[in-house]
Amino acid sequence: MNNLTLIFDLDGTIVDTAPDLVAATNHALATVDLKPVEGDLIRPYVSLGAAAMIDRALEISDAAPGDDIRVNMLKDFLNFYGDNIAQLSSPYEGVLETLEKYKRIGARLGVCTNKREALARKLLKALDMDQHFDAVAGSDTLPVRKPDPGHLIATIIIAKGNLDRAIMIGDSKTDIDTARAAGMPFMGVSFGYTDVPMAALKPDGLIDSYGEFDATLNAIGEARKATGADY
Repeated sequence: MNNLTLIFDLDGTIVDTAPDLVAATNHALATVDLKPVEGDLIRPYVSLGAAAMIDRALEISDAAPGDDIRVNMLKDFLNFYGDNIAQLSSPYEGVLETLEKYKRIGARLGVCTNKREALARKLLKALDMDQHFDAVAGSDTLPVRKPDPGHLIATIIIAKGNLDRAIMIGDSKTDIDTARAAGMPFMGVSFGYTDVPMAALKPDGLIDSYGEFDATLNAIGEARKATGADY
């Protein structure tokens, strides 16, 4: 595991944030006198960001407010979410043990997320996870964001990781597109927020739980070595 770098997406990959994000969406709807929507209907839009969740909720509500109202709804969403960021969110089972293990054996760990950096750091700190990561790069950390490969590459550099022995772990098409564009292997999780099943996106490895992480990481590494590449 010498020089191994693991870069994780955040929402839907290491933390189940959907309950708090749905609550923030419904709060935004309430500010314009709209009824709440069911979480399952907007959960697949979590990986696309707050604006996409609001737009989907408005579509479900058959409402089409003007741009100025949408801007205010986004502000209300972000304010509410920032104040309630870890009320219902929690790390997926086995995540903490996985992070602790790889940190202990010398891997560099990072988070590459399209959540704003301040919110990402606030969430990780609230869940007592921040100490595991050598870098946290959000949507506003750099001039680019996922799926631009520069976001992932910069996260590895900030983490003082190894570009030749890095792997990304994520839950969405955006994540796998980012890794592919950066020329890096990708491990998908099946339990995140996507309207396209992760298996259909053909990741290099796929886990249904973090209990499968070690074996899947090793399998990806062996497959890479067989082609003469590292991981």
